[in-house]
Amino acid sequence: MASTTSGDVLPTGCRIFTSVPDIFFLPEFVFGGLVWILVASTYVVPENPLGWVMFVSVFCFVFTTLWFFIFICGANQSSVWPSLDVGYHFVAAVFYLSASVLLANITVLRGKLSVLSPAELKFYRLDISAVVMSFVATLLYFLHAIFSAIRWKRS
Repeated sequence: MASTTSGDVLPTGCRIFTSVPDIFFLPEFVFGGLVWILVASTYVVPENPLGWVMFVSVFCFVFTTLWFFIFICGANQSSVWPSLDVGYHFVAAVFYLSASVLLANITVLRGKLSVLSPAELKFYRLDISAVVMSFVATLLYFLHAIFSAIRWKRS
């Protein structure tokens, strides 16, 4: 008698490029990496909030890379992996949301300077780009978490 459940809990190998929640891996790499690069290329003032933004972007980039390789290698076939997938992407979305709000606040405060020198204007534009990329990364991690939760409920 055949089982009604599939043997694979989560996709492995190249099938992750065709499954709905896992297709977000590549855009998460791109936009998370852009946040990391853009924030790293600006003048870091104030240090503490931008330090949190850098931590979040590096942390999520490294762990998403690790997560991606776990999925590619097929080490995600235990029944606990769907819930870990939801948990990680939810935490990443919350982290990125907090970093995005802090980065947007810093950018608004920098833009309120009455006269921006050419160097300050360059950093201001880089910060604006970083804010946009950060909110896009937040959206991607949030969508990944939602679709992973739907997959988790089905398994």
